[in-house]
Amino acid sequence: MGKQRGSLYFTWGYNRDWYTKSTIHFRNTTTDNYDFTFIDAKAHDRPDMESFYKLNALTIPQYDMNLGYFFNDKRDLGIEISWDHLKYIVTDNQVIHVKGQIRGHQIDKDTLVTPDFVHLQHTNGNNYLMLNLVKRQKLWHSKAFQLSAIGKVGTGPLISYTISSVLGNNDDGYFHYHGMVAALSGGFKLDIFKYFFIQTDLQGAWVDYTNTKLGADHQGLATHHFYSLQYKYLFGFNYPLSKL
Repeated sequence: MGKQRGSLYFTWGYNRDWYTKSTIHFRNTTTDNYDFTFIDAKAHDRPDMESFYKLNALTIPQYDMNLGYFFNDKRDLGIEISWDHLKYIVTDNQVIHVKGQIRGHQIDKDTLVTPDFVHLQHTNGNNYLMLNLVKRQKLWHSKAFQLSAIGKVGTGPLISYTISSVLGNNDDGYFHYHGMVAALSGGFKLDIFKYFFIQTDLQGAWVDYTNTKLGADHQGLATHHFYSLQYKYLFGFNYPLSKL
C-alpha cells in the first residue's frame, strides 16, 4: 500500500476581541489643516451575533475563515491561509490626551472626544489576511475521536475597511491595504469521525496601521499600532487526500 498523502481542511467560526490602548496620529495638510495625536485611546469590538444563524447574515458578526493543508509527516506540520474578520471601534465620548494642531490652533490637553470631533472604526473590518505555519500535537485518540493541540504563527497584510469622521469630514470607507499584522496562537482541535472537527484558539497579534485614509477625498491619513487578543470558536471539515 502507498503512503497516504496529507489532508485539506476548511474552518468557519466566530470570535471575540480585546485591544490594548493605542496612540493614533491624524494628519491632513492637503485639503484640510490638522496634525494631531490621540494618546492611549481605548477601543472595543462589536460581536453582532443577533442573527448569525441566518444564511444572508453569516458575515455580519466577527468571523474567521481558514483553508489549510496538513502534511502527512512525522513533524505534523501544516500551512494555512486565514482570514480573520475582527472589528475595532475607538470608544466614543472618552477623555483622551490630544496633542498637536487643529486648523492653526495648538492643543495639548485631556479632551472629551465626541463623534462630532473624531470617530474611527475598522468594522468591515479589522481584517487579518495571513499565511500561517501550523503545528499539530496529537494528545489522545479513540476509534471516533482525536484530540490535538494546535499552534500557529503567521503574518500578512491588513485588507481593511474603515469608517471615519474627522472634524465633520465623513468617510464611508472602502477596502484597501492598511498595513501589516503578525500573530501567534494556540488551541485545541477535536476531530470527529475523521471528516469533521471543532476547534478553539486564542490568538495574540501585533497590528500596524500605516495607510488608513480619511475624509471623503481620502487625503487624510491615520496611523497607529496596537495588540489584539482574539478568542475563536470554529467548526471544520477535513478532506483526506487519496493514497499514492
